[in-house]
Amino acid sequence: MGQERSAGRAWAPWTATVLLVIAGVLYSAWVAEFFLDTGLDPAVSFLSELDAADQPYRHFFSTADLLTGIMLIAAAALGLTAFMRRRLTITGWIAIGIFGAATIADSQLPIECVAANDPSCPVEPSGLFPQLHHIHALTSTIAVFAVFTAMIAFTAAAYRYRTLPLLRTMGLTVLAVTSLATAWLMIADNLPGSSGLGIAQRIQVSGMSAYLVVLGLAVRSRRVPLTG
Repeated sequence: MGQERSAGRAWAPWTATVLLVIAGVLYSAWVAEFFLDTGLDPAVSFLSELDAADQPYRHFFSTADLLTGIMLIAAAALGLTAFMRRRLTITGWIAIGIFGAATIADSQLPIECVAANDPSCPVEPSGLFPQLHHIHALTSTIAVFAVFTAMIAFTAAAYRYRTLPLLRTMGLTVLAVTSLATAWLMIADNLPGSSGLGIAQRIQVSGMSAYLVVLGLAVRSRRVPLTG
């Protein structure tokens, strides 16, 4: 019975790796803006503006987010049912699932317009980001908190449980860079001018994408049983 269960779950690491790596790649779909005429300046625009309701390529970017979310929810479900169940890893997988759900919501609840391109687009001030007057702000905030929770939980688990060695090297580095970019983003939002807000957010999101890929590879090269 034990051998049958082990054989039945042999596909789990590969499946989780594929789901997480694909999700990481899809979450990087924003790089297509460098090849498409979006009319937005990457140095000052927010990524949420790429799939604003009035943008020409919104369906491309929103579909990428939708598929990312689906992949992440599937990976989270697999992680919670087939892998080691300990507090930090459970927290990590739940956070991955929430990140996926929030990303799906992001894709389905875009901002209506881009103020820089449309004079009639309403602009309301915010204490965090200029576009946070829309429900999209809530889903985006949840997504950011969720992915950071997952990154911290899995990195901590890699040290505490002496597993997922890739997260103790590449994962920790990606987490550090992403955290610095986030600090830049939050500080720059309270300074005059753009202060490279768009660049900071793109580095931040690149870090999130990279961590998903690293996590996927780490799951495949883990040094512990699937359960325990």
